[in-house]
Amino acid sequence: MNSTNPHSSDFSYKKYSLEQLDNWVNDAVNCEDLTPQDIYETIIKCVGESVEYHKKYYTKSVELLSLLKGHRPVDFGVTDKDWENFWTSEDSKKEEEEDLKAYYEICNELKKGVTY
Repeated sequence: MNSTNPHSSDFSYKKYSLEQLDNWVNDAVNCEDLTPQDIYETIIKCVGESVEYHKKYYTKSVELLSLLKGHRPVDFGVTDKDWENFWTSEDSKKEEEEDLKAYYEICNELKKGVTY
């Protein structure tokens, strides 16, 4: 049996962590003042914060590794929002549709034996 004492040699952090999660879920579900939506939103917020935290340090680590390998930083002057807008804007969707249409036309021509 694993100890609940973190200083014990047979302490299992995995087991401890999952037990704490189990306790928290039971506590939240049994709290009359909390709605399922409250619980859901809190979990989403928590996981999102974890993603942002790790993303920040991942990006920092990648940039450092790049410098250590002799690459210099490149700043394209584009924010995450700019990048997101690029992929989700109506213009980019239209361009993607046009590119796919051109690709399929070339594929059909190649099937017919037309070469470029």
